[in-house]
Amino acid sequence: MIKTIKSDFAIIKERDPAARGVLETVLCYPGFQALVLHRLSHKLWKLNLPLVPRLISQLTRSITGIEIHPGARIGKGVFIDHGMGVVIGETTEIGNRCLLYQGVTLGGTGKDHGKRHPTLAENVVVGAGAKVLGAIRVGANTRIGAGSVVVRDVEADSTVVGIPGRVVHQSGTRINPLAHSALPDAEANVIRNLMERIDLLENQVSALQNSIQEKNQNFKPQNIWSGESQSLKDKEIIEFIGDSKSNHSESDA
Repeated sequence: MIKTIKSDFAIIKERDPAARGVLETVLCYPGFQALVLHRLSHKLWKLNLPLVPRLISQLTRSITGIEIHPGARIGKGVFIDHGMGVVIGETTEIGNRCLLYQGVTLGGTGKDHGKRHPTLAENVVVGAGAKVLGAIRVGANTRIGAGSVVVRDVEADSTVVGIPGRVVHQSGTRINPLAHSALPDAEANVIRNLMERIDLLENQVSALQNSIQEKNQNFKPQNIWSGESQSLKDKEIIEFIGDSKSNHSESDA
C-alpha cells in the first residue's frame, strides 16, 4: 500500500507543474487525499468489515468532494485532478496511470448485481464532466473528451467525443495526457463537409440552368433556394466551426 501511495504522489509531481512539494500535495490535493483514504477503505472492504469502509467513503466525500465506493479497484499512479464531483462506482476498475478530471462519473446502469461499472485500462484520460456508464471497457491510451457520454466499449489508442461518445480518431501513437486542445471537433468537420457539398451542388445546378438557357431562349431559370444562403466565408460560420485554413496551418505546425 505504501508503494502504491508513493506512485500516486509521483504522478502528481510528474503531471502537475503547480505541485511544489510533499506537504503541499498531502494537504492541498483532494484527489491525492481521496485516493489514500480509498486505499484504506478498500483494504477494509476486502476484509468484509461491515459499515466501516462505507463510513470512510462518506467521510472522504465530505472532505474532498470525491465519492469513491470502497469496492472500486484502482491501480497505481492514478491522478484525480481537482476532482470535485467525481463519482466512482462499486465495480469500477481503473488501470495504472489513468487521469480523471473534475465532474467525471464512472457509473453503473440498471439494478443488476455483479459487474455493472466501467473498466479503464492503463493511461486512460477522462476529461472534465465526462460520463462513462455501464459494464464497458475503455482500452489503453484512450482520451475521452470533456462532457462526453460513453456507453459502449472503446478500443485502445482512441479519442472519444460527443453524446453519445463516438470514436473520432484511433492510432497506435502514444498520447500526451495533458493535450486537451488536440481533441478534434467532429461536429465542425461534419458541418464544414456538408456546407462544401451544398456549395458544390448549388454551383452545378446554376451551371446546368445556364447551359439550358443558352440552348433554349424560352427557358426561365427558377430560384430553388429559399431564405438567406450561408457560406463557409460568412463570419458567423467561421466563428462557429473555425477557419479551416488556420486549422490546417496549426495542425501542420
